[in-house]
Amino acid sequence: MLRRLPALTLVLMLGPVLAGLLGTLAPAFGFLPALGGEALSLDPWRALMTAPGLWGSIRLSLSTGFLSTLLALAVVVAFCAAWQGTRPFRWFQRLLSPLLSVPHVTVAFGLAFLLAPSGWLLRLFSPWATGLERPPDYLFPQDGFGLALVLGLLLKEAPFLFLMVLAAMGQVDAERAHRVARSLGYRPMTAWMKAVFPRIYPQIRLPVLAVLAYSLSVVDMALVLGPTRPPTLAVQLLTWFSDADLALRFQAAAGAVLQLLLVIFAIGLWLVLERLAVTLGRRWIAGGGRGAERGLGEGWLRFLAAAPTVLLTTAVFLGLASLLVWSLAGPWRFPDALPSSWTLKVWSGQGAMLLQPSLTTALLALGAAAIAALLCLGCLEQEVRGGKRLTTRALWLLYLPLLAPQIGFLFGLQVLFVWLGLDGVWPGLLWSHLVFVLPYVFLSLRDPYRAWDPRYGRSALCLGASPWRVFWRIKFPMLLRPLLIASAVGFAVSVAQYLPTLFAGAGRFQTLTTEAVALSAGGNRRLIGAFGVLQMLLPLAGFALALALPAWLYRNRRGMATEH
Repeated sequence: MLRRLPALTLVLMLGPVLAGLLGTLAPAFGFLPALGGEALSLDPWRALMTAPGLWGSIRLSLSTGFLSTLLALAVVVAFCAAWQGTRPFRWFQRLLSPLLSVPHVTVAFGLAFLLAPSGWLLRLFSPWATGLERPPDYLFPQDGFGLALVLGLLLKEAPFLFLMVLAAMGQVDAERAHRVARSLGYRPMTAWMKAVFPRIYPQIRLPVLAVLAYSLSVVDMALVLGPTRPPTLAVQLLTWFSDADLALRFQAAAGAVLQLLLVIFAIGLWLVLERLAVTLGRRWIAGGGRGAERGLGEGWLRFLAAAPTVLLTTAVFLGLASLLVWSLAGPWRFPDALPSSWTLKVWSGQGAMLLQPSLTTALLALGAAAIAALLCLGCLEQEVRGGKRLTTRALWLLYLPLLAPQIGFLFGLQVLFVWLGLDGVWPGLLWSHLVFVLPYVFLSLRDPYRAWDPRYGRSALCLGASPWRVFWRIKFPMLLRPLLIASAVGFAVSVAQYLPTLFAGAGRFQTLTTEAVALSAGGNRRLIGAFGVLQMLLPLAGFALALALPAWLYRNRRGMATEH
């Protein structure tokens, strides 16, 4: 059974993606008998190409996706180059990690509450600093250039890339490479960029591409922060997929294929630009400049490198705090910095409305995370016993659900689920979440699992224990903490899923994310704030449990109390 587990895991993870792509491709060329499409045709593409605002949507998707990814990478690289090994670096490392557990749409709501014309930031500085007695007349969020969406993606993706860089630094021994470069006379930032970054980037290439693909096709965040005329391509496709006119499904399927081609084009363009950057970077490194002789003023550069990180982190925490404040606010007129009174009216009056989506979200996330953890645990154990590790090519398979745009295959997956009788039922919904939870759980668990010292197992085998007894009595307890943390990561990923719940759930399941996005059109800030707070609390509760449970189980064992 253990030998077949990797193949089973791949089928469960990649099967829906590939089947969904095929299921989207067929109606894109007019073939969907259930809706009257009996023959192949190019009519869906003709309808798509003449759709109003299509090219504006493509242009907006490309600009926001590229700009947010480039800015997130630049902010993270600049901060790491300037501050690696310092106390502020370690402080930010601890501070930014919890942000990963916050769903994208929660960050989007927090940003909107903070920077809107009547947002908290202007309230804090009005009227004593701005002179404003009324909200100013500017459009944010949903500005025409998509800058609010770029900022929202930057706030959420920069912490993810930061943690990817941290993991990569451990694999390439960044500290020693930096020290060696410094001993040769290079200034700190120059030493990091010349000696460390070229080793790190190959390790984070796939996460960067995953961020690019996600930014090009994100839906929930674009619904809250993105412009509406035209919207991004992914949002436009969701509108067509949700339209009462079933004939638009063919046009939407063609658009979903176009979205996939757009992501492939963007990844190809990124790789071409990457080759150009490598060529220029090699010349810069070979030039031997150490930074000091040109009077670059690294003190100022370090300050400039830290400023975006500090501002972004502050914006995220203020935005999230504004969700809590609005959920407890009574009357709150502009420009008052705080509500004139506080109340639990939303929490008590809308208790049933908040409770049901919370339970659905928690059960769904718990199931997906538990199944993913079991599958990943079995795959890694088989990897150890079989002596075969994942190659770089296999890693691309692992990242496939993250690289393929969700809107590009979820319609086809829904068609498959209808055919299998899994549409709108718990098993189908759970499977759709598992597709996205599995890669994150595996990536979170693989390094601690592979780092486990095999001498413990060999000692037990020498004393007559069977391999399974070694696993359950020695390895599993020692790896319980990273296993629970990986499960908490999967739990948080499931909580954030919007499109899979919408398509596979067939509108029959309401989660915190789907309800919060639905409320965004209404503008009830107090209720949105309450949903946002619950979206934060659920993943945080998962991480708290992941840390507290091993500590409680092994409270009487000194060696097990430390992190392995």
